Amino acid sequence: MIVSLRRAAVLSAVAVLAPPLAAQRNVPSTYAITNAKLVLVSAPVIPKGTIVVRDGLIVALGANVAVPADARVIDGTGLTVYPGLFDSFGTIGLPVARPAAGAGGAAAAAAAAAPTRGGNGSSFDQPRGVEPELSAADQVKLDDDALDGPRSAGITTALTSPSTGVFQGQSALINLGGASSSAMIVRPNVAQQIGFSTGGRGGGGGGGYPGSLMGVFAVLRQELLDAQRYRDVRAAYDKNPRNMQRPEFDPSLEALLPALAKQQPVVMIANSQREIERALDLAKEFGLRIMIAGGSEAYLVADRLKADNVPVLLSINFPRRTVAPAADADPEPTRVLRERVEYPKGPGRLATAGVKFAFQSGGLTNWSEFTTNVQRAVEGGLSADNAVKALTLQPAELFGVGDRMGSLEAGKIANLTVTRGDLTDKGVRVSQLFVDGRPIALHPPAAANGAGGFQGRGGGGGGGTPPSSEIIDRETPE
Repeated sequence: MIVSLRRAAVLSAVAVLAPPLAAQRNVPSTYAITNAKLVLVSAPVIPKGTIVVRDGLIVALGANVAVPADARVIDGTGLTVYPGLFDSFGTIGLPVARPAAGAGGAAAAAAAAAPTRGGNGSSFDQPRGVEPELSAADQVKLDDDALDGPRSAGITTALTSPSTGVFQGQSALINLGGASSSAMIVRPNVAQQIGFSTGGRGGGGGGGYPGSLMGVFAVLRQELLDAQRYRDVRAAYDKNPRNMQRPEFDPSLEALLPALAKQQPVVMIANSQREIERALDLAKEFGLRIMIAGGSEAYLVADRLKADNVPVLLSINFPRRTVAPAADADPEPTRVLRERVEYPKGPGRLATAGVKFAFQSGGLTNWSEFTTNVQRAVEGGLSADNAVKALTLQPAELFGVGDRMGSLEAGKIANLTVTRGDLTDKGVRVSQLFVDGRPIALHPPAAANGAGGFQGRGGGGGGGTPPSSEIIDRETPE
């Protein structure tokens, strides 16, 4: 009897475990979205067609595509399918850095100036903030709660990198989904990142090193000069090592060699006209292949950007009035009024000048503004087609993955953004995402928190993007 009871208990446990295991083995890998508008980007729009996804890739699409027998069919009537949207610059997927308790004021400044390399007394000792050897690919973290915001805006792919310092390290291109952090990496070490502010991308100071803009450019030039000398000494030693002292390996200078050889682009974070001009001058001096990130006033130097063939990772975090002014409040400065009017016109002016650009969120905390600001750019003179390209094919080509992402084509990675309404229309709503061919559950943004962002997936609030089950489970549109 005891044996029988034990056996029964084991069988009961197996019975409880069996459904999830079976379900896991039988997760569909083939999907077909039918009767949907397909925006191919690289070819004309298909007003009503079918797209088939299998094993993470687009395998077929068109107006008369047969649906495979093993496909999970999704009725896309009233829906539009785009290539997955890119956020072309930011920190998505990286853990949020928090200062240590009590590490403020002088303690923070001392920590920032502490050497981070060459701890054996090397002449290459450098303070924090001059760390081109850092790799975002080593820091990416799969955190679904943190990814809910950008996913709710339709973003499937992002260029991410550390956000503080002068030489900030190397960015990584990531997909916003996967079984692990490593599975998110599409391409590591895409570009070197250089910042002109010691307080990070958001500015605001912070007591970092160096302490002034003049000091920033002195550090930039000195590090690049050191890298050039390091390159030349290493080349001379490799050519004829006899009777020559072996050069000391330096990871920071070594990391800059691909940039000096134009094998790796350098992203320079610059918003004002003067910053952009200085970035272009620095690139010319050292023969760097650069991109401008931010670029709020890039339209003011559009002719030079075009002549130098420098693309812009353009922020769409346009200035806007956030609260109604009080009756007795002072009028806003003319500069603020001008920026609010002119910045949304910048994308259209860059397009007219023939400057390549891709959109980035620019530090948005309220992700519902992402598509809203794209629409503001269209209202400012950018064509709808160019707006879609700036979110899809253009960044894919700039980051060297245009052969596998950025447009709807058979054989490309199945990153899809499915919307109700067109991206450039007011009232558009992201209904579904596919990342690497797998549907991603979307969680509605809750009410904005005190920082202007969204709560995690446990938050309430209505009016946001519906969970993916609204489409996937019901397999019919609303």
